[in-house]
Amino acid sequence: MIIDAHLHCTGRETTDDVLRTLDEAGIDVGVLLAPFLGDGYTLDDAASLRRGNEHLARLVRQHPDRLIGFAVVDPRHPDAPDDLRRAIDLGLRGSKMVPTGWYPYEERVQPVFAVANELALPLLFHSGIFIDGRSGRFCRPTYFEALRDHPRTRVTLAHMGWPWTDEALAVALIDRIHGVPHERAQFRLDISFGPPPPYRREVLARMLDVLGAGSLQFGSDCFLPCSGAQVRERMQWVFDLMDELDLGADTRERLWSGTAAAWLGLPAAERAVPRESRPTLDERATPDAQLAADCAGVGMGFAGAGVHEDRAFRPRPWRPICC
Repeated sequence: MIIDAHLHCTGRETTDDVLRTLDEAGIDVGVLLAPFLGDGYTLDDAASLRRGNEHLARLVRQHPDRLIGFAVVDPRHPDAPDDLRRAIDLGLRGSKMVPTGWYPYEERVQPVFAVANELALPLLFHSGIFIDGRSGRFCRPTYFEALRDHPRTRVTLAHMGWPWTDEALAVALIDRIHGVPHERAQFRLDISFGPPPPYRREVLARMLDVLGAGSLQFGSDCFLPCSGAQVRERMQWVFDLMDELDLGADTRERLWSGTAAAWLGLPAAERAVPRESRPTLDERATPDAQLAADCAGVGMGFAGAGVHEDRAFRPRPWRPICC
């Protein structure tokens, strides 16, 4: 099973578009984020976010087994707590939030977190440098420690917090220090790559060594509508790193699906989809010649990307070292 835990909607996609992309890419479940960037959707306009959440609710409604919708709300808006409740009532199952113009520890944003805590929602936050070159100052990983005041939330920090990757690791490590099982940990990180290519192997290896794969999950961070080839390109980055690090089967399975399934609260039966009951990535590859050519053009063949079983990262044991 493969879960893409970070897919952006733009408002231009249809349900058929999304399912086609997932099938072409070999993705079983996609976590879709309501539109909030461009084309009439913006974090500065609460009404546009409501429209985006409604669009996403319609898009995912008929396929809850494969499409999981996350609302987008901006906690600065006074109506944001009610907007989050309404989005969940519409069938969305979590929320994406982008700290830009607010810090996660501010008192004014806590009412939204309180609703998320009441509903025990999975949350995805942008963390690290932001694309506008200005907003990253609001997104340092340590600022998200404030979510520990809302312990029923299940928090994912995107992009491993780059360039503050050690800081992101430290935030997630607290659960490990106190012996909280991965499945019940409050914090985990998605590996949609903030780090540029020269950093990726080092950062991922360190995260695996210290936290373990149960704290890390795959997200492509692609913007829909897009081809499956675009998603597969980003998957290939991860396949290549897995091979370079010679990761074992259990570690790979956690990165591709296990961590995200626990974060999303998927029933055990949905988490452990038998491999023989689903086609392999190669079997699900589209026969379309153009897509095949696209894949070949960016070096995205899956040959040699099989699971290695002779090595698995085993996180180091940790014990409390401070009060």
